[in-house]
Amino acid sequence: MDKTFTAFLLLAISILPLLIYSQDASFTQFYANPLYLNPALSGSTECGRLHLNYRNQWPSLDNAFVTYSIAYDQNLPSINSGFGVMVMNDQQGNGSFNRTMAGGFYSYHLSVSEELSVFFGMKAAFYQESINWSKLIFADMINPATGKINPTGGGETQPDNTSIAVSDFGAGIVVGYSDKMFFGFAADHLSQPQLDFYTKSDNQLNMKFTTHGGLNFNASNGSMGDMSERDLIIQPNLLYLQQADFKQINLGIYVSKAPFITGAWFRHSFQNADALVVLLGLSHNNFRFGYSYDYTVSQLAGRSGGAHELSIAWQFCVYTNQKRVIRTIKSPVF
Repeated sequence: MDKTFTAFLLLAISILPLLIYSQDASFTQFYANPLYLNPALSGSTECGRLHLNYRNQWPSLDNAFVTYSIAYDQNLPSINSGFGVMVMNDQQGNGSFNRTMAGGFYSYHLSVSEELSVFFGMKAAFYQESINWSKLIFADMINPATGKINPTGGGETQPDNTSIAVSDFGAGIVVGYSDKMFFGFAADHLSQPQLDFYTKSDNQLNMKFTTHGGLNFNASNGSMGDMSERDLIIQPNLLYLQQADFKQINLGIYVSKAPFITGAWFRHSFQNADALVVLLGLSHNNFRFGYSYDYTVSQLAGRSGGAHELSIAWQFCVYTNQKRVIRTIKSPVF
């Protein structure tokens, strides 16, 4: 990596949280983190789910973005509802910026007809952000000729607050037609809370809008839906998200035949192509494990190290011998 690029990248990563409007962490395995994708997906399966997720984006660039999350959700068929809880931590610039979110989720499951289901969801969350001022690198600390950093060369003023906390809310809807197809929409950060390290700054957590949907084809019998684990299932999917001026579209497909699941995605941020994604998953009994790799195709290709993501899920049924039919959304598991 050339010295000019190194210096520029260190500067961008280090001061990014102070100069631009805040943006959310992103995951490649969208459905392995269903609560984060759409609160309406809480309790959308027959069994309770415990999810663990880890993502390391651009590891070659001093661990630019590292994100962890843990979530649990459960169906409550007696009241046609679902609930969930989630904790997520996002570290940027090798720990110079840190965001922690803790949230509660609720969804109501409406059976419009024998085949049509509509799930409505909401989220209430608490966000805490902090910066480690000693790790920040500014332009006047970098030697433009050598790229070396002088840790005592910065003349910037430390902000009024290095730790802030706010509350936030989100909502979503998912429509499922039998086990053939589904469509969802989610709006996050409805209150657009202020995240200001400097008293006179104006840094909102911008609203994020997500649209997602997919189809389920049973290649074993040549029909849509009517799936079983023994069949070869093909699931084309689309996901679009927008947060402030940032827009991104994801096109992908999953192919599964128990116990294996594979997938491929193309991600484009409108300004430029971003990444090609491959996924390998294993689903056995009540356990699921997934690994995905983002191969960067933008100008950072070959320098960033792409992105590695791991997901682990454990499903377990609390309810037994239920007379009430549990309506579910047949979305991908990764």
